Amino acid sequence: MDYDEKEYILENRRGRHVSEYERDEKPGYHARNKAKNVVIVILALTTLFGAYQYHRAVLLRRQLDAQYNRAFYEMTGYVQDMEVLLSKAMLTSSPQKAADILKDIWHRAELVSTNLGQLPVQQGALVNTQKFISQVGDYAKTLNGQNVKGKVMDQEQMDTIKSLHQFAVSLNDNLEKFHGELSAGTMKWENLAGGGAKLFSKSDVEVPMSISNIDGTFEEMPTLIYDGPFSEHMTNQKALGLSGENVSEDQAIENLGKLFGKENIRNIQKVSDNKNGVIDTYNFSFELEGKKEKSVAEADVSVVGGKVVWFLYNRDVGDVELDIDKAKEIGKQFLEKSGFKNMKDTYYTEQQGVATINYAYEQDGVIVYADLVKVKVALDNGEIVGFESKGYLMSHRERDIPKPALSEAEALQKVARKENIISTGLAIIPTDYGSELFCYEFKGKFEDQDFLVFINAITGEEEDILLIINSEEGILTM
Repeated sequence: MDYDEKEYILENRRGRHVSEYERDEKPGYHARNKAKNVVIVILALTTLFGAYQYHRAVLLRRQLDAQYNRAFYEMTGYVQDMEVLLSKAMLTSSPQKAADILKDIWHRAELVSTNLGQLPVQQGALVNTQKFISQVGDYAKTLNGQNVKGKVMDQEQMDTIKSLHQFAVSLNDNLEKFHGELSAGTMKWENLAGGGAKLFSKSDVEVPMSISNIDGTFEEMPTLIYDGPFSEHMTNQKALGLSGENVSEDQAIENLGKLFGKENIRNIQKVSDNKNGVIDTYNFSFELEGKKEKSVAEADVSVVGGKVVWFLYNRDVGDVELDIDKAKEIGKQFLEKSGFKNMKDTYYTEQQGVATINYAYEQDGVIVYADLVKVKVALDNGEIVGFESKGYLMSHRERDIPKPALSEAEALQKVARKENIISTGLAIIPTDYGSELFCYEFKGKFEDQDFLVFINAITGEEEDILLIINSEEGILTM
């Protein structure tokens, strides 16, 4: 090998060595290379995570669709059952069989409501449907109680069952149409739920025409009046004891002055307007004059008629100086001064030196328990520290009280422990559903337990039994 060839080889080796040296020793080379690798790894992980999240979203959507489908199919099945059972209810003449059928209708309605509540439908979109289902179940429950007692359905009730059946048929038809849209894929649950980011949303979603058609079925549904919480007379309650024109804030304050004395009120201010559609009120806060310490009271005054619905003055009560009989007398005088006439004290509680006394309206010797007013009396000096008249304002009117169809002696025969009865009277008692019952009220004592039994003065039915609880805190009923 000659000199030139050796030199060429050495130069190549030298160049390679220099390149490797530069590669190993040049500042930042490894750092840039490592950063590039980290970016590649992050991009790969992000891609994998995105794919994982997408897969999870798809699975979640499928799970939700499966849940919605199950709820919908179960609901439609129960509606079909309800339609068939309503048909059967129109065909039976046996109270016992009718009771069984009505119980099944009531249970099916509850199951329909449960499944309907699981569907991703905009709030309010099926309000009429929900109301219909609730009323069907509630009406069936009410008639079931009647039939259990052996009383057959009258013609008016049969006509109502027929009407409900017709609406159930229409509901079934519209549900079948909606089912067809689901099966054909023209309607998807995500369209109702909002889809995407609004996966669980039940608002701000345009209501499909098929849903509107379902709910529109019940726009012409007749009014249902019966003893149940979803009866029209319960959902559209009115304050029967309120009358007159709407009053202004100044007039409401004037009425508070009549109750407490204008000279006794200072720094009064309106806190809020309470609007519930039944008894709308102005809420006031004010201070009472002539007190040793700063005393703040609060009260609600009705917009209609300007009646004081309630007030409360919390203060520390000193040593008890008055007995309960004196407190009852003070409370009754306060009510008479406030315009509540013919009020009779019934039961009371006593806590922390304050007696809370219930007064019921009395008409022609009949106690009307629905027309209730509560008065709080401080037992250190007899001051009225609280008052609540909502029960009275909701229910009060002059009743057309019938003559009892049963004598007192005949009603007494309906009482299981007739030998233990110590007093008797007539009373009008409220039901849980806003209606009232005219009854004989029998008070007795059995094995040291005071009790009340109410026998319907028209039908002779035993309507209610209450235990009178005598405790250190007073006398109340359960």
